[in-house]
Amino acid sequence: MQVGYKLATEAFSPTEIVEQTVAAEEAGFDFVELSDHYHPWLEEQGHSGFTWSMLGSMAAKTERIGLATGVTCPMIRYHPAIIAQAAATVQLLSGNRFTLGIGSGERLNEHVVGGGWPAVRIRHHMLREALEIINLLWQGGYQSYEGEYLTLEDARVFDLPDQLPVIAVASGGPGASKLAAQYGSGLFATEPKAELVEAYAEHGGSGPKYAEVPMAWAPDEDAAAQEALKTSRWALSGWKVMSELPNPVNFDAASSTVTAEDVKGQFSCGPDLDRHVQQAQPYVDAGFDHLVFQNAGPDPDGFLEVCESELIERVRSLTPSS
Repeated sequence: MQVGYKLATEAFSPTEIVEQTVAAEEAGFDFVELSDHYHPWLEEQGHSGFTWSMLGSMAAKTERIGLATGVTCPMIRYHPAIIAQAAATVQLLSGNRFTLGIGSGERLNEHVVGGGWPAVRIRHHMLREALEIINLLWQGGYQSYEGEYLTLEDARVFDLPDQLPVIAVASGGPGASKLAAQYGSGLFATEPKAELVEAYAEHGGSGPKYAEVPMAWAPDEDAAAQEALKTSRWALSGWKVMSELPNPVNFDAASSTVTAEDVKGQFSCGPDLDRHVQQAQPYVDAGFDHLVFQNAGPDPDGFLEVCESELIERVRSLTPSS
């Protein structure tokens, strides 16, 4: 079992994100994960630095901790050839510590380049083509590709690492888990669904299985819930909403009826570490082996302290329930 820390790039400045990465390494986390956004989910969050610039600084200022995107959409705002080059570079700069988390994205970030927002069926086809292009470029040499949605013309990634990054493909259903097994080398999810892991294994997937565990730590339960309500209420809207809305103002409207009690139903809130450990258990039971603490509380430094003193090891030692 490996334990990671989610860096909220939408809630902290790029400088703070790099500083939190260093602190997470010192606290004993195995890896950090950061999203790849153009916009924050809510105006209250107030940030959204460029992930690939931050990754370079994170690699330079740490020695041991793994780095992962959670997740990058490689097909609208970016072309997969760019992501193939960027991920290979981060792998080299980090000394083989990088995991490329890949997903079909959200309109929130992808519509900004004016390429439209295709239907979900088309996005899944585009994701498969993007994965094929990345894998093709990572074979080395000049490559071309002609897909239904994406093309590649006589391109080569010159700086390739000897050890390629893991590609962890985001899954919300069996079809995406099959895609992860066939075109990726890892699985990424946000829900403790055993069927996602089972479908991944059934189609030959054997790589690391990442999952985000929603937490909100604070010395007071209500303070933790209120902070999560302020900055993370969007997370309760569900993927069908999260993938389709275009701007933070829309997420503000969509989540306006969410209450602190609703937040407590999804996030483990407050200082009780037993609750946070219990929050992680279903993900272990589902078969995930790389758990990411997604802390929405008001005090990241305090959370890192309790992680270092106790919480990381307690979660790392979890085994599936009988």
